[in-house]
Amino acid sequence: MTAGAPPWRLDGRVALVTGGSAGIGLATARALAGAGARVVITARNEERLRAAAEGIDGGVAWIVAHAGRPEDAARAIEFTTERFGSLDILVNNVATNPYFGPTLGITDEQAMKTMSVNQLAALRWTQLAWDAGLKESPHGSVVNVASVGAFFTRRNIGIYNMTKAGIVHLTAQLADELGPRVRVNAVAPGLIKTELARALWEKREAAVVAMTPLGRLGEVTDVANAVLFLASDMSSWITGHTMVIDGGVLAADPTVDHGKPVS
Repeated sequence: MTAGAPPWRLDGRVALVTGGSAGIGLATARALAGAGARVVITARNEERLRAAAEGIDGGVAWIVAHAGRPEDAARAIEFTTERFGSLDILVNNVATNPYFGPTLGITDEQAMKTMSVNQLAALRWTQLAWDAGLKESPHGSVVNVASVGAFFTRRNIGIYNMTKAGIVHLTAQLADELGPRVRVNAVAPGLIKTELARALWEKREAAVVAMTPLGRLGEVTDVANAVLFLASDMSSWITGHTMVIDGGVLAADPTVDHGKPVS
């Protein structure tokens, strides 16, 4: 950080964001780049990646990579360090949910895909980033994207939530093992208006808002701003924690309609 610059600035730092072509990942890449970081985004679709990168001010590099494939993770991290010379911030954002239904109805293939992309990928990318120089950064930070679903049960997305609960524990575990060199934190978004979560909010937005004290669904920028906080020096004495960003849902009284103003 430049002397005298505000603590949220990331000038001179290099960030890698998985799943960065849309939704929370794209908003996060935009926030990090806006704070001065040099950013690399990854995703599977080249056309969407290219468009996303071109739409971010300040210039963002991109590389096609499937987060669940170890060889792609290694290639993306090598690309990042060769392109920018270092790696200071890793955002493990990518997620998938190939199954919607009762937990006992999931197939082995669906369960393994969910765990590989949502949970094991975060460990794998962090391992590779650590070895590629993250451990040498004076501002090393890993931010994992979990979910508020890690803290309660929901029918039809049980395995997805299980993987996100695993991310919460992995975050604390790695924070203990990687400190003091690298800080490891997570964000746990509530229901955010993204394509991945469309099935959960599109037809029941009013009902969800009624359970939310802040009276609206989350936007991708709500999460991106929290990631920026955790990646920057604003949170320099925070590690091992999961920040819940849910508009107050976990704190809400389920018998109250929060969509109505207090009389």
